Amino acid sequence: MTNTAATAPLAGRREWTAFTVLLLPLLLVSMDTSVLYFAIPAITRELDPSATQQLWIFDSYAFALSGLLITMGSLGDRIGRRKLLLAGAGAFGLASVAAAYATSAEMLIAARVLLGIGGATLMPSTLALVRNLFRDDKQRGKAIALWSGAMTGGIALGSVLSGVLLNHFWWGSVFLINVPAMLLLLVLVPVLVPEFKDPAPGRFDLLSVPLSTAAVLPVVYGLKEIAAEGFEPRSLACLLVGLAFGLVFVRRQRRREDAMVPRALFRGRGFGAGIGLNTVAAFAMMGSAYFTTQYLQSVLGMGTLEAALWSLAPSLFIGAAAPVGAALAQKTDRARVIAGGFVLAAAGFALISLVGTDSLWLLLAGAGVLASGIVVVMSLVSDMALASAPAEKAGSAASLLETGQEFGGALGMALLGSLGTAVYRSDLSGAEPAVRETLGGAVATAARTGGADGDRLLALALAREAFVHGMQYAAWGGAALLLVAAAGALALARSGKGTAPASAERAVPAGAPTV
Repeated sequence: MTNTAATAPLAGRREWTAFTVLLLPLLLVSMDTSVLYFAIPAITRELDPSATQQLWIFDSYAFALSGLLITMGSLGDRIGRRKLLLAGAGAFGLASVAAAYATSAEMLIAARVLLGIGGATLMPSTLALVRNLFRDDKQRGKAIALWSGAMTGGIALGSVLSGVLLNHFWWGSVFLINVPAMLLLLVLVPVLVPEFKDPAPGRFDLLSVPLSTAAVLPVVYGLKEIAAEGFEPRSLACLLVGLAFGLVFVRRQRRREDAMVPRALFRGRGFGAGIGLNTVAAFAMMGSAYFTTQYLQSVLGMGTLEAALWSLAPSLFIGAAAPVGAALAQKTDRARVIAGGFVLAAAGFALISLVGTDSLWLLLAGAGVLASGIVVVMSLVSDMALASAPAEKAGSAASLLETGQEFGGALGMALLGSLGTAVYRSDLSGAEPAVRETLGGAVATAARTGGADGDRLLALALAREAFVHGMQYAAWGGAALLLVAAAGALALARSGKGTAPASAERAVPAGAPTV
């Protein structure tokens, strides 16, 4: 029990090559959340989905992904993370082909569900394998920083890539790009990546699978509905149902020895705090994205492809931020670096709060500063949580981190979006209902009105100014939350949790019980 990171073996060329291969599924899974932005008009023309079916074409992927992360992380610990990764890659590739050649809306929705199931196997498997490949603290910190940057950049890249493909090919091409990458993964992973699994996993708790799904899905769905429609009775009922199932799930995990979420994870120094801080970081990232994408299109009047290209600009900041944060964490107290990342992200929100109705560069600067701080936080808290977890439970640990991100992202869009919407509607209290509901409704009304009336609505910037006003309030709210999170990270430093990258690699015989 005395081995430390100083004596951990260093990863060589083989491990770094394997890590590069593992970035492929991560990029594709994150890209698939945004790859349909440009394809929907073509899909609508060919498959003629109803309004409800169109929503499910978008959302079924995210729901299947978030609902099964915990299950797949636990399953990977039991059967082997490489084995689960390969199975998920095969399923993801086949589902991509089915989606590309779907002949009806129902078939496309089913394929998107299968894509989400495949994605739920890929995400925790890749992060858990990174934890196993890199046992040296410094190398693992660098690898997870790159992993976090790739995941964040993939979401922005998906919409741009789909726009480029649709300029030359039919709408199914946005799914077929997954197939070559998955074939490459199936060939290279068995050669480069060794198998890792829990040597004594215990019995798989089948009842916890539907319980965990029933806890996660209604909450994520309810939060998305709040972001879109406000605090309606249906969305609040979904939240209550999800929380009720969540309570039952937690009680079951606390009582069983073969729990799907091992209690040993939360005995690790900094694991619970890492999940909490990671959830706050996702809250800020997705909450800001909710406004910036609308600002580019509805306030500045950009087309979808142009807006997607401009949204890549903040990624330039991300590329440098994560490695710099990892390097600083090796030289000083990592909790203080995490706190600094939150403060930097709060400064990004502060810049966004200064944005007017024609402030493209200020918006991009604010989004870039915010994203830089958030990626620093995400990479460091992910490393902190994974390092504190037993190596044989890395899949479960990774799945909890990513489930927290799903919750945080949905919560950020719901709460910050609701705050901005409330301000928007208050500023336009005397406007007609379609204009007062959303900025998109105001733009559509102006287009229908045409002539002087339509021009006056937008020229006077009534709707645009109201939206920007709401965005400013949401930015101050996000900044305040991030400063509270920074104070929480500093409290970790004072309490001694998460201050040093203490590796959880132990000289414990295989099969020995985890203490």
